Amino acid sequence: MPKKSYFLTTLGCPKNQVDSDKIGMKLEKDGYNQVKSPKNADLLVVNTCAFIDAAKEESINTILDLYDSKSNSAMLSVTGCLAERYGDELKTLIPEIDIVAGFNFNVDGSESGDGVSGDKVAVEIRKKNRRIPDFDLLNLPRPPIYASYAYVKVAEGCDRKCGFCAIPSFRGKQRSRTVRSILDEVEALDVQEVVLVAQDLASYGSDIGLKDGLITLIKEVKKRVSWVRLLYLYPSSLNERLVDEIVDTGVPYFDLSLQHASRNVLKAMKRYGSHELFIKKIEMIREKAQNASMRSSFMVGYPGESEDDFDVLVDFLKHAQLDFAGFFMFSSEDGTYASQLENGLDEDIVKERFREVSQIQDEITAKKRGDLIGKTLEVLIDSKGKSRSTFEAPEIDGIVKIPTNIGRQGEFAKVKIVDSIGPDLIGEAV
Repeated sequence: MPKKSYFLTTLGCPKNQVDSDKIGMKLEKDGYNQVKSPKNADLLVVNTCAFIDAAKEESINTILDLYDSKSNSAMLSVTGCLAERYGDELKTLIPEIDIVAGFNFNVDGSESGDGVSGDKVAVEIRKKNRRIPDFDLLNLPRPPIYASYAYVKVAEGCDRKCGFCAIPSFRGKQRSRTVRSILDEVEALDVQEVVLVAQDLASYGSDIGLKDGLITLIKEVKKRVSWVRLLYLYPSSLNERLVDEIVDTGVPYFDLSLQHASRNVLKAMKRYGSHELFIKKIEMIREKAQNASMRSSFMVGYPGESEDDFDVLVDFLKHAQLDFAGFFMFSSEDGTYASQLENGLDEDIVKERFREVSQIQDEITAKKRGDLIGKTLEVLIDSKGKSRSTFEAPEIDGIVKIPTNIGRQGEFAKVKIVDSIGPDLIGEAV
């Protein structure tokens, strides 16, 4: 009897890709074989994102596109944030869906490993029951990674209550993995670079009684791989000890979760910080590592954001000179504090602010990249003709384009930067 086949597509952040790797491995363990075309699949799985309206729209469009391309007998399963957030309501809204699978039950509709149905597991998680089912996505085994790098998720959920974010409502409270389980995964992956991720990475281990959990983890991971990179650092947790530890890895890359620079807006967001506090953090980093690379993301159009508040953000971007930054427009999410605020902004004003900061940062990024021309950098080769230095996180920032005859995937090489095109660098063999 031939194996059943599955097609899996992933939307959203790198944390979702880690989940998809684990889902795929479990499906194969359960007798499925992966195929490259949805037309040839018995089961189609969409791992969705639901962070903001644009992400939800992309998820819904992908679901409908896959429905149109699948065979008549194939089952369409939706998992990830959209599934966990809306549950069975999603099937009512999109009847093309056959299965809605939350984070902790099987995407093919079968029962989880402990015999508890998916719906019951989802209810348990929402009630914050500490019992974790046998089918626990966070701790599922990881398949082999045939790449130079791998993202490793070290925790799930978040204890912060940012005014605009619905993630804690469906991802739950922070739940950290043990250091040993993470190191086992790192050792099995056999990659040159590990990128540690979580919703609130700097708080890793605080829920399981680990003192200086992230620092401990960094020390251990860097013994096992050449490069360690960290994503999603909440700025209040970025102290000198953590900065020193990151710099000591040899990858002085800082992904700072800032969101804005106006003290008024950040307070309304129920977040820490201000223009002045963030500049002090950035100056501290640069004092310790002149070659540090920094990126962040920012929201424009939060309810009550005045012209003066926006000017503070613009001034901050010009002052901070971050290597990379992403921007998104405020999206009112059900169940969040911000959804109850009445002083919303006109859509045209928000779009204009978005365009302005994007243009400012594009110019800063182009200049920062141009400043690297003439320098010799060590790069990690991801594939033929594509590599990265310590300045670039995989799949997020620019790349270093190199001649295809330089090295192989997973090898390091020295290249001289001879040009830059937008966020990308052009390198030649030394």
